[in-house]
Amino acid sequence: MTTVFEATSRTVPFGSAGTAGSSGEVHYHDAGSPDGTPLVLLHGGGPGASAWSNFGRNVPVFAERFHTLAIDQPGYGRSAVGPVTGHYFTFAADAVVAVLDALGIEKAHLIGNSLGGGTAVRFALKYPERAGRLVLMGPGGLSLNVFSADPTEGTKRLMEFGAPPGPSREKLAAFLKTLVFDQKLVTDELIEERYAVASDPAALKAMAAMGATFRDPKTFEDGMLWREAHRLRNEVLLIWGREDRVNPLDGALIALKLIRKAQLHVFGGCGHWAQLEKFDEFNRLATAFLEGDGE
Repeated sequence: MTTVFEATSRTVPFGSAGTAGSSGEVHYHDAGSPDGTPLVLLHGGGPGASAWSNFGRNVPVFAERFHTLAIDQPGYGRSAVGPVTGHYFTFAADAVVAVLDALGIEKAHLIGNSLGGGTAVRFALKYPERAGRLVLMGPGGLSLNVFSADPTEGTKRLMEFGAPPGPSREKLAAFLKTLVFDQKLVTDELIEERYAVASDPAALKAMAAMGATFRDPKTFEDGMLWREAHRLRNEVLLIWGREDRVNPLDGALIALKLIRKAQLHVFGGCGHWAQLEKFDEFNRLATAFLEGDGE
C-alpha cells in the first residue's frame, strides 16, 4: 500500500545558475491542488531532521487549503546536493527556487521552523518578488538573544551530537528533549528513527558543512539575518514557544522591533516544535494568517 510519504514524494535537479560547483537533486513533498495558493514548508536543522519529520502531520492539513510543498533542505532527508557554496541560508534559498522554477510557481508563502525560518528569510530578502507571507517559528539567524546566554542549551546539545567520540542515541535524546515542553513526545521510536538517519556518515558530513558556514569568516555574516530584518516588506507572523530552549523567546524582540509588518504569537507550555506541540492551534493560526487580506 502506497504511503502518503511515497505518494507525495518528488525530486527536481539542482545545479543551475547561482549554484556553481554544486549539483544533485532536491527532494520535496507535493500535496494539495496545483491550482491552490503555493505554500512552502521548511524544516529545522537538528540531527535526522527532514521535511516529513517536522511537518508530516501538518502537510495534509495545509493541503486542504494550499498547494503545499514540504522541502528537504540541502543535506537533509532525501535531498542530495552539494557541496554547500556560500552561506547555508543562501544555498538553501536557491534550492527552494529550484523547486518553484520546476513547477512554474512565481510566488509562494513560506513557513519556516528554526533553520528553515532562516532559509525563508533569506529567500524573501534575495527574491522579494517571489515571497508572500512568512510564518517564522523560532527562526535561525533572525533570532538574537537579548537576555538568554549563548550558546543556548539546545544549541549546546546540537553541537555535542557530532563531537568526539561521535554520535550516540543518548546525545540525540538529550538534544530532542530540548525541543519540546512535553517530554513524552520524545519517544524511543522517535529517537531510533532520527538516529538511523543522523548517524549516517553522509548526514554527519552534511551537518558539518552546514555548520561551517556559520563560522567561516567569509560567510558567517550572511547568517546574521537580524541585521537585514528591516529590509523585509512581507507580512510576517513570528511564532514562539514560551519554553523554547533552542531559540528562547527573548530572541523575538529584535525581529519584532525591526520588521515593519510583524506580529508575534507566543504559545505557553510549548518548546521549539510549535507545529507539533500546539498542532491544532498552530494550523488554525497559520492558515488564518496566510489567507489574510493584502500582501
